[in-house]
Amino acid sequence: MENSLLFDFAIDKSTNSVFVTREFNAGISLVWDAFTQQEILDQWWAPKPWISRTKIMEFKEGGRRFYAMVSPEGAEHWSLQLFSAITPVSHFRMESVFTDQDENRNPDMPGSIWDLHFSEENGITKVHITIVHKTLANLEKLIEMGFQGGFTMTLNFLETLLAGLSKH
Repeated sequence: MENSLLFDFAIDKSTNSVFVTREFNAGISLVWDAFTQQEILDQWWAPKPWISRTKIMEFKEGGRRFYAMVSPEGAEHWSLQLFSAITPVSHFRMESVFTDQDENRNPDMPGSIWDLHFSEENGITKVHITIVHKTLANLEKLIEMGFQGGFTMTLNFLETLLAGLSKH
């Protein structure tokens, strides 16, 4: 069966931005939950074979998600998402930064601002993600780290996960 769902990944170096548009064959409430609830996020927010493990989840304006991506060998790479704007089931904005296990920002790693917009038409949910970096060097560093391949993998895994969740 051929997948006809939209998936677009574009990089605009003139604005230090990444634009991702992805459709999911699931209702908007389920897709929203997948991006905002710890129990679902931890099932897909890491490229396999890595896993995501959330330590703190406060999905509210001014709240945060503090989590680690954990390698099969147990190495932990910590990150912090700081939520600055939330319009339930349609939009949220966050700053994403790399940290150590004590939530101290890593000054050598690029942070970014994420804007996520959700819409649904005929049972298909579209997620538009804009990721803006402060500098072109930060954007290029993230690309060099394999962000495009890793994020593509996680979104594809989310599609599979959503198919299983929507059957329940």
